[in-house]
Amino acid sequence: MIRFIALISLVILMINCKETKKVEKEVTTEKIEGQASAEWQPVITEDGTEPVARHEAAFVKVGAAFYLLGGRDIRPLSIYNTKSKTWSEGQKPPIELHHFQPVVFEDKIYVITALTGKWPGETPTEYIYVYDPKADKWSKGDMIPADRRRGSTGNALHNGKIYVACGIKNGHIGDHKNWMDSYDPKTGEWKVLSDAPRARDHFQAVLADGKIYAPAGRRTGSEPDNPFGGTVAEVDVYDIESDTWQTLSDPIPTKRAGNAAILFENEVWVVGGESSKQEKAHADVEALDLTNNIWRTLPSLKEGRHGTGLILFENNVFIASGCGNRGGSPELTSMEKYVSEP
Repeated sequence: MIRFIALISLVILMINCKETKKVEKEVTTEKIEGQASAEWQPVITEDGTEPVARHEAAFVKVGAAFYLLGGRDIRPLSIYNTKSKTWSEGQKPPIELHHFQPVVFEDKIYVITALTGKWPGETPTEYIYVYDPKADKWSKGDMIPADRRRGSTGNALHNGKIYVACGIKNGHIGDHKNWMDSYDPKTGEWKVLSDAPRARDHFQAVLADGKIYAPAGRRTGSEPDNPFGGTVAEVDVYDIESDTWQTLSDPIPTKRAGNAAILFENEVWVVGGESSKQEKAHADVEALDLTNNIWRTLPSLKEGRHGTGLILFENNVFIASGCGNRGGSPELTSMEKYVSEP
């Protein structure tokens, strides 16, 4: 009898284990399926309009409108109306402005520490340029201190001040900087802060919890025979309150420059870019989880691109224009968005 009861108990235990594993498998499958449903989707306009093709440019949101501005040559702004889902054009900038990360302050777009001129000896801008979307008008702002001018910096706004990280002084030839500065658009005050652990350019900075993250990018010209070489793997983080830097233990998985970056759901996203590893622009999307500083891979872009930016709108991430190969062509007119639940 004891043996019989033991046998019955064993059978019941095996059945329960099997059912538990089945449930666990179903839960895991549902989770994987939920993750797999996230993807990038093309954004099609209602009337067939497209933005002006450009790269080494900027993509930024003011209110509920998207603005593509700058890039090689002097081209009019492209403005996307999120209500009508159409593109229109805005005023051209007063000079050629490229290789910059824009900052929105009091509903105006600030272009600070950009490059101007032709490849490869582009020069840093002497002034800050400001675009007013309401008036569709450009204006020349404060002069940048002569000894702190450079372009292709990572910029971020915090408590009314614009922080300017790293950059390059001599176009695509060299003279990389590990500088950090702050600029107060209210008073015009420019302040020199602590240097970063390393120089980099062709990257975008991301603000999160009082810290500025500097992922990806390169030291352009550091490899004379490889214009796309010199990419940087380390992630440097600046603490605004203490004016100090640290380097994270985990480097970015895919080294690239000319990428876009944004903060989304407590992660720093690095999207697209270019490198010497491939002729096509990168479609890679990688996210740094700020709770543990570990990288993960997300669904790739529909179309790889570099030289543009990212916008967060209604819990979707948008990217537009840019260049489809490393270098300068082809310039794109497409836009896509990341949708977690299509």
